[in-house]
Amino acid sequence: METGTRDRVKQAVSEHGPITAAELAARLGLTPAAVRRHLDCLADAGLLEEHEKAVTGARRRGRPARAYVLTEAGHADLREDYDVLAADVLRFLAEHAGPGAVTAYAQQRAREVAQRLARDVEAAGDDVALRTEALATGLRREGYAASTRPVATGTPLAGVQLCQGHCPVRDVAAQFPQLCEAEAEMFSDLLGVHVQRLASLAHGDHVCTTFIPLPTVPRAPGSSTTSPDTAERDPR
Repeated sequence: METGTRDRVKQAVSEHGPITAAELAARLGLTPAAVRRHLDCLADAGLLEEHEKAVTGARRRGRPARAYVLTEAGHADLREDYDVLAADVLRFLAEHAGPGAVTAYAQQRAREVAQRLARDVEAAGDDVALRTEALATGLRREGYAASTRPVATGTPLAGVQLCQGHCPVRDVAAQFPQLCEAEAEMFSDLLGVHVQRLASLAHGDHVCTTFIPLPTVPRAPGSSTTSPDTAERDPR
């Protein structure tokens, strides 16, 4: 029972981190004390670390809330793929057939993933936010810890952040960025809008963050806007 709950906590951190104990408790239906016990155990095991949580609204006084993200060991603990073998195969392909062959493979892989996700995304209709949520649901089936967050709601820069707290090809993509590039292109094709990658696990960030713009809305007099580049991303 304890192990199962701890796995749920770890998975929730991978999907929604940086996340506080209070937010985890509300999301998982547990008491804050129980969540903190599991967080402490995971941190002691080297699977989690504290991280300052970005503030999206007015900054409050006092010490910032303790938030948590996965460590390198935490990512490895979730991983069930064959990173070393995959990287060796792609390296062999690049050496014997050229870098273009790796790009072709990355694009083919992205097309295959898109085919598995397309039905769910299309079923969500024309609303970009709903399509993005359907995309996140499909990515979770593919082994990604994916979630969505609204950004700059009600402004001309309104959009959705697609966050991937775990990627099954993270370590391979660090060596072959063509995988990330093909994935971003796939997101654009599925959603029908140009997306912007703000952060990447493969580049050392704590989460892959992709900004998806929503249709422009009229701006209210005196309202302010938030640029996608200043929206909540992996804090440093």
